[in-house]
Amino acid sequence: MRTYRYFLLLFWVGQPYPTFSNPLSKRTSGFPAKRKALELSANSRNELSRSKRSWMWNQFFLLEEYTGSDYQYVGKLHSDQDRGDGSLKYILSGDGAGDLFIINENTGDIQATKRLDREEKPVYILRAQAVNRRTGRPVEPESEFIIKIHDINDNEPIFTKDVYTATVPEMADVGTFVVQVTATDADDPTYGNSAKVVYSILQGQPYFSVESETGIIKTALLNMDRENREQYQVVIQAKDMGGQMGGLSGTTTVNITLTDVNDNPPRFPQSTYQFKTPESSPPGTPIGRIKASDADVGENAEIEYSITDGEGHEMFDVITDQETQEGIITVKKLLDFEKKKVYTLKVEASNPHVEPRFLYLGPFKDSATVRIVVDDVDEPPVFSKLAYILQIREDARINTTIGSVAAQDPDAARNPVKYSVDRHTDMDRIFNIDSGNGSIFTSKLLDRETLLWHNITVIATEINNPKQSSRVPLYIKVLDVNDNAPEFAEFYETFVCEKAKADQLIQTLRAVDKDDPYSGHQFSFSLAPEAASGSNFTIQDNKDNTAGILTRKNGYNRHEMSTYLLPVVISDNDYPVQSSTGTVTVRVCACDHHGNMQSCHAEALIHPTGLSTGALVAILLCIVILLVTVVLFAALRRQRKKEPLIISKEDIRDNIVSYNDEGGGEEDTQAFDIGTLRNPEAMEDSKSRRDIVPEALFLPRRTPTARDNTDVRDFINQRLKENDTDPTAPPYDSLATYAYEGTGSVADSLSSLESVTTDGDQDYDYLSDWGPRFKKLADMYGGMDSDKDS
Repeated sequence: MRTYRYFLLLFWVGQPYPTFSNPLSKRTSGFPAKRKALELSANSRNELSRSKRSWMWNQFFLLEEYTGSDYQYVGKLHSDQDRGDGSLKYILSGDGAGDLFIINENTGDIQATKRLDREEKPVYILRAQAVNRRTGRPVEPESEFIIKIHDINDNEPIFTKDVYTATVPEMADVGTFVVQVTATDADDPTYGNSAKVVYSILQGQPYFSVESETGIIKTALLNMDRENREQYQVVIQAKDMGGQMGGLSGTTTVNITLTDVNDNPPRFPQSTYQFKTPESSPPGTPIGRIKASDADVGENAEIEYSITDGEGHEMFDVITDQETQEGIITVKKLLDFEKKKVYTLKVEASNPHVEPRFLYLGPFKDSATVRIVVDDVDEPPVFSKLAYILQIREDARINTTIGSVAAQDPDAARNPVKYSVDRHTDMDRIFNIDSGNGSIFTSKLLDRETLLWHNITVIATEINNPKQSSRVPLYIKVLDVNDNAPEFAEFYETFVCEKAKADQLIQTLRAVDKDDPYSGHQFSFSLAPEAASGSNFTIQDNKDNTAGILTRKNGYNRHEMSTYLLPVVISDNDYPVQSSTGTVTVRVCACDHHGNMQSCHAEALIHPTGLSTGALVAILLCIVILLVTVVLFAALRRQRKKEPLIISKEDIRDNIVSYNDEGGGEEDTQAFDIGTLRNPEAMEDSKSRRDIVPEALFLPRRTPTARDNTDVRDFINQRLKENDTDPTAPPYDSLATYAYEGTGSVADSLSSLESVTTDGDQDYDYLSDWGPRFKKLADMYGGMDSDKDS
């Protein structure tokens, strides 16, 4: 795009066939328009023709933040078809058309109606067109143009953070990078200096400086010490217009913290320390604490303590408490007041993390003297050994001396000591000790095979101070004596086939011995003398503590002899010689041709048709089941005969037989009919008892019908007398016993039968006072009264 002082944009009226053309330029107030390529004609793409100028406008830039009272003029659109008679109308569309930008449809003048902000929208793209006012048809093709907003300096620089936080090591060199701050300006950076920002420091000198163009903050003072001052607050200003007068500015705060470096050595606050400890302190016991101070923090203040010199560096140790950075003096070995009473140590404190560039400040360590005084205490006796191991033969007699232990008082007084055995370690009291000289002797016979080692504890106690005592373990080993005879390793029961050949191995024997000879076991096997002659088997000693049983003849008959008992003598080779006799059972069995046992019972051949054991067990089980079934059936029959006639109050024969049923009241007409009691003819003549079989069959007796006004008591007494004399009557006479309470009852009768004759209403509230058993009855009659009231 070329720049001119004036600008003119021309459009030509389109021809029937589109062609490419270059618009003419005309100098007007504004900027030159862009050249647009014309389209090829539809008839010929090789010909280029030039069309007429159509319209023009003369301004493309607007100044933002316009403060005038009138609309801001943008430009003018004009078409060659416009003859000034008002036949054409100009139309504007695009960004902000009709709102931000309006057009005079008669003259084509474009105006901005509002203040525009370039930072909100820098460019507006609009389209213009001229149409016939009467027909509404376009007389020119639609054309597009751009309106750019011209920038002014109306935005101050803004930092990306309100507050910056940064750190820099103390004692840093001048010019050490600290942090970089950044401010942005929303103005157009391509136009003038509105967005050119320059940084400066308002607060924080002479400690720090800032680069004007980059905003990088650096140290400006040498040897800034954190121990003197740790926090700094720096204020940075960013100003646009290159920092010139009239530029806008913004500020931010930078909080800078000096981080620690190891530039301070540890120092003891005093040169000498003194502690006391009793001589009885065990190893690891802390004696005292020392601490060196260090002005640094964190790992730079960590201190390591060590013993560098002194006459007690082998007796004591120093460790560092990581939380408090203190040195803890501890006992390393057992102390003895009688040998040494005072120790002097030299303890050094040093920094484990040292920076070489600060070594010129001096050594990063310090030392102090520690004096330790050992206090005397009354100590228990001390044995000459930490543990004793003794040996004794298991055939030793009672009161045989095994050995002795020795202990003495380490104190200068040398108090006498007495000895004893801790009976918790010798519950059977097998051993004893001489309380004066510490000699150990047996008090019972020993058996190595029962217990090889005896672990007991011996106690040494000061006679003058029984509270001072010490213990020592004593291990007594019982030495072996050949006092046990060898025996078979297991019970041997073998078999021989009937068709066995002579010298055939049928069993290998092994033996064990509870003794433990020094040279190992050496057993010998042989047949007992009483069985050596005429035996059907021989013993072959393999000389490796095993022996084999061999057959002496060809063939055996299990019907003649089914089992052989073979006595074998086993002897050891120790002194004195011990031997025992074991018996091997050899059964004669029938075998297959491979020598596998099939049957060893002679009865199998004599009774080939007998039942097997499994069959006998099955038969016996069936018999037991049958007997149990019979017993259960008989018990059920017996229980059924004893079952009562009336099982529960739900019996269907007649509710009146339920003795604990008080009845349903006067309105209960379904429970029973009293007329049945007064009219025996209503009963079935042939009805008999269903619970038992009658011994003899009697015809029921006919009784006269009672009058309707007969008293119930007289009626029941009459029926009771008849039933007592009637052998065919069922035992329902118990009903007559409880159906009438009598005239002497305090509560009167509860039967609903008597209530029939009551003329007036009765009060049943007293039933509630009789307890929970009469609660249901009280609810029934109490509810009846309430129903009557309602």
